[in-house]
Parts: sequence; C-alpha cells; structure tokens
Amino acid sequence: MTAPSALKDAFAPVVSIYEPAADGHFLVELLQEDWGMFNTDRIELQAARGLLSDVLENGQIVRERFGLSPRYPNAGLHLLWERLRVELVSTNRYFPDASFDKERLGELLTHLIAEGVPTTWYRARLQSGNIVYPIGQMGAPPSGFASHGRANPPGIPYLYLGSTHETAIAEIRPHTGELASVADFQLNAGLHLVDLRDPRRLVSPFVFGDEDQIAALRSDVPFIERLGEELTQPVLPHRAAIDYVPSQYLCEFIKKLGYHGVIYRSSVSDGMNLALFDPTKATAGAVMQRKVLRVSVTIAT
Repeated sequence: MTAPSALKDAFAPVVSIYEPAADGHFLVELLQEDWGMFNTDRIELQAARGLLSDVLENGQIVRERFGLSPRYPNAGLHLLWERLRVELVSTNRYFPDASFDKERLGELLTHLIAEGVPTTWYRARLQSGNIVYPIGQMGAPPSGFASHGRANPPGIPYLYLGSTHETAIAEIRPHTGELASVADFQLNAGLHLVDLRDPRRLVSPFVFGDEDQIAALRSDVPFIERLGEELTQPVLPHRAAIDYVPSQYLCEFIKKLGYHGVIYRSSVSDGMNLALFDPTKATAGAVMQRKVLRVSVTIAT
C-alpha cells in the first residue's frame, strides 16, 4: 500500500496557493470547498485532517487557518459571464459588446469531459389519449419546427434525453393520471460530451504543477458551476424564450468546439439530462406506455 506521504509533491503546489490567515479556515476545509477533496460520507473532518497531515508530513499545518494568497486575483470569468449574460438577454443578442475569453472557456471545458456515460437514455411525450406514439414520432422535431429549449435556439432541433423513465417524464411536466409514451435511445459510440453536473468533482488541480495555473483554475470553478446552473435552473414558461438565451449561447459555443452534447442535472428529478446536438447520434429503440401516478410539489416557506 502506498504511504500518504507519497502524495506530498502533488499536494505541495496546491497547498502553496493558500497563506496563513487569522480569520481563515482550516486547510482541509479549503480543499473540500475549493476542490471537492475529502467530500465523502466515509470520512469525517477529523479523519480528513489526519490524512492531510500524513500527506504533508506536517501535523501543525492542519491546525492553522488559511486563506487564498493575495498574490492571486479571485475575479475569474464569472463576472465577465454575468455581463455577457445580461447583454444577451436584454440588449444585444447576436452581436454583444461584452468581452469574454472564449479561449479560456474552451480550455476549461477540456476538464469536463463526461466519462462512464450510460448508453441507454429515454425520451417521453405526453399522450392525448390511450394511443402510444409510434417510434418514428419519438425523436427530435424536424428542422425548422423545433421551439426554443434550454439548449437549442428555435428552429434548430436537439434531442433531449433523460437518464431514466422517471426523469424523462418529469421533464415534460405531467399531471397526475396522464399517460406518457417513453422511448429508449442508444447513443452512438465515441461521442464527446461535456458534463456540467458537478464541475468541482471533475476539475483537478493535480493536472498542473504550476501555482499560477492552479490558482486560475480555482478562480474559474465558480464560473463553470454557473454554466451548469444555466441549464438546470427552473424557468417560467412565459419567460422561456428570453431566459433560455444564455444557455443556448453556451451550447452553441460548445457545439462549435466539436462536442456532441451536454449533460446536466435535472431540476425536477434525481436523474440527469442530455442535450444531444445532432439527433442522428442516437438510435431509437422501443416505445412503452407509462401512467403518472403522482406529482410531487415542494414550496418555499
């Protein structure tokens, strides 16, 4: 078994972006918050501190409080994105004036390549009666007929799929007692998908040995988390044509870079969704009928 101290050289440049700060946090807490390290139900905070102490071969450092070194700016891309987002929604849609580092966004997306993606996904349509839709009517709308969606601009069809029957049906906002046709789709092999569900779980500071690059990545993690939120956050139906514009812009850019689609969290179920830019990259299978037995509602108090 490899000793924890064997990881010391890998952790050294990551730890070096932090400096002692009287009003800061314990180092293990910063690594949890910034990089998702030690975030598991199987290890408690005290055990994580002990493990980090063994890695760094320093029992004292885990008892001190730290903050991000002032040498590294903490603005990142998220402020630039917010300016661009506001302009896309309310001022200039096709020729925005707000500057944005697209090259940097392209670099960040390389950290979010989806792995272990299920090959079978599902698409659902509400039925108007007892007749199940034929498989030929379960795919994306024809080109020119697609309405605006979270990922697609109007007229450009993408194939929206859910990871489970429940997710696919929940995404079409059914009522109790309604019937839905659900089709399974098999993804083509070799697809390159961007996973926007949990960026902190995917990005790793250990791919860099340079402190400046690690600090820059840390600064940009909130931005890529924001991109996932663009595709997940609930949107009121009467606002959809406007509020979907930023996520459509984002997906157009991702498609331009050669990716085949984006995976994002479902806001109405525990599953995940896939927006496939080219509907021909998935093959339809069989259709089955499902009845909605109950719809759950959660309210703010």
